[in-house]
Amino acid sequence: MGRDAALQTSLVALAAAVVVVGIWTMSFKKMMATYFFGLFGIAGILLPDWEFFDRDFSQWLTPMQTRRSVADSDAWRFKFYPLRVAVLTTIYGFGLYKWWMYISS
Repeated sequence: MGRDAALQTSLVALAAAVVVVGIWTMSFKKMMATYFFGLFGIAGILLPDWEFFDRDFSQWLTPMQTRRSVADSDAWRFKFYPLRVAVLTTIYGFGLYKWWMYISS
C-alpha cells in the first residue's frame, strides 16, 4: 500500500471514529477533539520523510543527498528503530490516554 492509499484509508477510519464518538457521546466538542487528535496522529506517522530519519541519529542535523527514484518512493514502509518506536509510543500513548480521559468523562 502506497502513501496515498495509506493516507486515504487512515482518513476514512478517522471519519468513522468521529461518527462513532459523536453518536456515543452526543458532544460536538468531543467529536472535534477526536478529529484533531486523529489528524495529529496520522500526520505524525504518515507525513514525515522517513528516509531522512532512517539515518543515524547524529546525522539528522546534516543535509541529505537526494537519492530517490520513482521506484523507491513506491516502496515505502516503516522500518523498526527502537529509539523512534520508543519516542512515538510514549508520545502517542500519553495522547491516547488524555484523549480517552476526555472522551469518557
